[in-house]
Amino acid sequence: MHCTATFSDQKVTIDILRKWHKKHGFKDVGYHYLIDLDGNILTGRPVEQVGAHCKDHNAHSIGVAYAGGLGADARPADTLNEKQRASLIQLLSELREQYPDATIHGHNEFANKACPCFDVQQFIKEVGL
Repeated sequence: MHCTATFSDQKVTIDILRKWHKKHGFKDVGYHYLIDLDGNILTGRPVEQVGAHCKDHNAHSIGVAYAGGLGADARPADTLNEKQRASLIQLLSELREQYPDATIHGHNEFANKACPCFDVQQFIKEVGL
């Protein structure tokens, strides 16, 4: 799980992410999925392709990000809105069905980062994933 490290009202699309990521040397958008501000689940890099979202873990993971992650003060904050939350639960449930042995983690569990700006382990307990 990731956030885009953008403000809670800042529009982010796959094309925008692709431009940002390519500017930083990636060959494509690093995430496989993006949940935009309206809760739409957008497809980025095909799941069959290795992502570019978590160093040393890309070869065996699926990158999911939500648009947001910065509060009004530009500091990390849980900005996941209700539409995004519902879509995240839906997407993670579908992925869980496809990959029953997979585990769900936040980027901050593997790197010294705030991303995704909420406790993923607490979230999956709360929603029963």
